[in-house]
Amino acid sequence: MIVPGGRLSGVCELPGDKSISHRYAILAALAEGRSEIANYSSAADCRSTLECLRRLGVAIESRREGVCINGAGLDGLKAPSRALDAGNSGTTMRMLAGVLAGQAFRSTLTGDDSLRRRPMRRVIEPLRQMGAEIASRDGGLAPLEIPGGELRAIDYALPIPSAQVKSAILLAGLYAGGPTTVRGPVRTRDHTELALREFGARVEAARDAVTVSPRPKLQGRQLAVPGDLSAAIFLIAAALTLPDSSILLHNVGVNPTRAKVFDFLVSMGAPIHFESVQMRDGELAGELTVKYGPLAGGNIGGAEVAEMIDELPMLAALGPFTEKGIEIHDAQELRVKESDRIATLAAGLRAMGASVEEFSDGLRVGGRSAGELRGAKVDPQGDHRIAMALAVAALGAKGDSTMRDADCVAVSFPEFFATLERLRGKEGR
Repeated sequence: MIVPGGRLSGVCELPGDKSISHRYAILAALAEGRSEIANYSSAADCRSTLECLRRLGVAIESRREGVCINGAGLDGLKAPSRALDAGNSGTTMRMLAGVLAGQAFRSTLTGDDSLRRRPMRRVIEPLRQMGAEIASRDGGLAPLEIPGGELRAIDYALPIPSAQVKSAILLAGLYAGGPTTVRGPVRTRDHTELALREFGARVEAARDAVTVSPRPKLQGRQLAVPGDLSAAIFLIAAALTLPDSSILLHNVGVNPTRAKVFDFLVSMGAPIHFESVQMRDGELAGELTVKYGPLAGGNIGGAEVAEMIDELPMLAALGPFTEKGIEIHDAQELRVKESDRIATLAAGLRAMGASVEEFSDGLRVGGRSAGELRGAKVDPQGDHRIAMALAVAALGAKGDSTMRDADCVAVSFPEFFATLERLRGKEGR
């Protein structure tokens, strides 16, 4: 049950960035020597990556402050005794598919019901061009059966902007016969390129292309994961929703390929300020203050969609708290996430009385003039980002709301509800 009202106040430490945690863990497993990764994400998705790596013979120790990984080296992974279960994590499945394509053993990648419905053809096709023989269900769905073998270098143009697919190809490129290049029409998050460099790989990057050289000698590292920007957005939105709120978020990752969301929020009038931004382990992070303030509303589309794909559900759910509403286009990718995020979010917001127009590639959520939200029963369809977006919207509604399967937030931000209540001064009530 979500009781509306109150205000957010205080200081918050965010969980480690989910995207970066996946990449550090995989590269630490392929490196030689020991890696210590501080602030590794508490998300269930990132635990799935660790469990898959353990089943591949990698020694991993989980600690309170992070994880320690004893690298097996590029050629040190072992054949798993059974299928590797990626849980709900598309990142785990797609990136490990790239690694496993270059191994000398057979493996199978599977996941939960949601993940087995998500498209994998987009990663299968380029890996097949590299020489991998990957079998899938129904023309591109998991489980993925990967025999492993020798790979050839390719120069691949992404038909759809996807950091996960780009990363899978670059990881496969570590095992290729020559330099492997991935090109894209728009910029996507570059955590893989940065992490590869940190571990010792040779990477050349331009705005529209990135090339990795094969067979690097990756070395174990001590690394710290910055706070997850995609988790921060829900707390930021809650502060923008509840009058008199003011919060300070420590160590927020502000990688330029992820920070477009801040540009959009500031353009709407959001009072967001950065302090003490520093570079560490190739990633930018800093402190962020957010206060309540009136929001104008705005439109999102084109190339910026790829840079804000994880934040779009929360931005759309801010619509009823803006003057003009929020309109999103060119985001058809949202329909093939953990749920059909366009349809699921639209249903939840409509249940609370929002004015929502749904498009094939996005939606429009009306502003304040469309009326005040009311408490309702909502179902996020097991989708963690929809659950958090609807929870924040419910804070500004009139009357209590109830949410089915709220525990699905553990996929990315297990501490979400507890953090929200602590910042509202209601911890332990």
